[in-house]
Amino acid sequence: MSTKLITSKDNPVFKDLKQLATSSQARRRAGQSLLDGVHLAQAWLQHRGAPQVCVVAEGARYHPEVAPILTQCEALRAQCLVLADKLYDAISTVENGVGLLLLVTTPEPAAPTSLKESAILLDGLQDPGNLGSILRSAAAAGVKQVFCSPGTAAAWSPKVLRAGMGAHFVLDIFENADLVALCAASRIPLLATSSHAAQTIYDCDLSGPVAWLLGHEGQGVSPALQDAATHEVVIPHLGQMESLNVAAAAAVCLFEQLRQRTVGR
Repeated sequence: MSTKLITSKDNPVFKDLKQLATSSQARRRAGQSLLDGVHLAQAWLQHRGAPQVCVVAEGARYHPEVAPILTQCEALRAQCLVLADKLYDAISTVENGVGLLLLVTTPEPAAPTSLKESAILLDGLQDPGNLGSILRSAAAAGVKQVFCSPGTAAAWSPKVLRAGMGAHFVLDIFENADLVALCAASRIPLLATSSHAAQTIYDCDLSGPVAWLLGHEGQGVSPALQDAATHEVVIPHLGQMESLNVAAAAAVCLFEQLRQRTVGR
């Protein structure tokens, strides 16, 4: 499949790309996401295969990191576009980026009706950086399912994608999930962190599947979800800080679970 050069801002393909790049609503309606940069592009190609469209800035076409990806996308028969540099800059979400992005179909896995394997339930998490970091920790710790309540930051937004560093592509991410209903149907323990809990995460048996309940950066999980938890656990810490950032707390919990699963309690 040949690579097409676009130089006019009036080109309808460019207009469509710009709409997707500048509007989260347009991306949701189209069921598409933009992956900006070499790392995300490589991760998508490794784990998911061909994109819908590969878009390259004209000045980056022969860049040593970009050219092989463009060649790979051509071999996979994806649509490949080269944009004049000014046009590319109008759709890129990364300052001083390398000049490469992929347009992909946003994955929408079929949601389970109950919790049977280890999962993370996110209730109203607002910060894209926190969400991306949690997704990255989940992928690294081998926890594949992530459920996001309505009001949680959009998981496939550019900022979350950049913070996730490719974690999205090895996870099953379910947005607008009814977390209370999932908890009610859960077949595994439901764990919520609390500074008032008596049991530490190190004393809790995490060798089997568990679901972690994590909430809003300031308010935590909702009272309904806190009541649904089968266990409340605390992350012990020294010093004067009252609590950990939610992304840091998630990482501690997930890697203690991984430690117990791999080396025992």
